Amino acid sequence: MQNLWHILLYQPLVNGLIFFYNLFGHNLGLAIIALTGAIRLILNPLTSSSMKMAKKMQELAPELESLKAKHGTDKQAMSQAQLGLYKQHGVNPASGCLPQIVQLVIFIALFNAFSNTLKANGNVAEKLNQLLYPPLRFSKDAVLNTRFLYLDLSRPDVVKIPNLPFPLPGLLVIAAAVTQFISSKKMLPQAKKSQSTALATPGTSDDMAAVMQTQMLYMFPIMTLVIGISFPSGLALYWFVFSLLSLTQQFSKKTPAA
Repeated sequence: MQNLWHILLYQPLVNGLIFFYNLFGHNLGLAIIALTGAIRLILNPLTSSSMKMAKKMQELAPELESLKAKHGTDKQAMSQAQLGLYKQHGVNPASGCLPQIVQLVIFIALFNAFSNTLKANGNVAEKLNQLLYPPLRFSKDAVLNTRFLYLDLSRPDVVKIPNLPFPLPGLLVIAAAVTQFISSKKMLPQAKKSQSTALATPGTSDDMAAVMQTQMLYMFPIMTLVIGISFPSGLALYWFVFSLLSLTQQFSKKTPAA
């Protein structure tokens, strides 16, 4: 399992990062932005499908309420009727969580890549060469340029205040968390509606999906702040750009009709 993780996800992400690093004149910041855009583009069909499914769930809410009124406290009959309704309209309640899960898996892979290879200590080029495909490998004396704007992308983006025992999040970390929160806030009415429907039909299959969606809306902004003050700022740059692209899609893209 670990070998599959390494071969199918971890190693390709590292190689993609260095490919863009070379493409953009050894600018790691632009490489992270380009890699983020590529990942977002690859995930777009999955995200669009999730948005379309969420819209169907909203449209079916009145029918679910009617089924509840019809079957009353008969949970088994309600569950069967609900599953029949979902099957009729091609709805899978759990599919709305899939994009968030995939994003989290990719985030963990990048987290490992940045933590293991881009830390300021040690020979970064030598560490990367253990992961890179032959055409992308660095020479032994190569030095990875980790500077981008005011940042050293191999170090956390933090502000240290004298006499304060802990660092505060820097501008990029705050921007990443705020952007993620705004994106979550925009999705909140939809999540609340899904959760209300789930609570109205206790014991049915959409309960867990609704709870997971609501939790994930708030989990990522908090995770961004916690991780951002401890690990390389390149990770915060990735999450800021990813959240910004997601927010742009939410504001600009209309979900296609079923």
